[in-house]
Amino acid sequence: MGIFDKLKSQARKRGKEPSDAAERKIDEKTGGKYEDRVDTGQQHIEGSLGMDRERPEQQ
Repeated sequence: MGIFDKLKSQARKRGKEPSDAAERKIDEKTGGKYEDRVDTGQQHIEGSLGMDRERPEQQ
């Protein structure tokens, strides 16, 4: 594994925490009214960044 692969893997792991925090904050502010839409948006963004949760971490 090269240094860039290692950095990319670390960025993916650390990116999930802020993504989850943002989701919780939005759900809190809207009372969960738009939870499905927030989840869908989060999945699209994470997929675009290569952070798919269904796909296991590559090492």
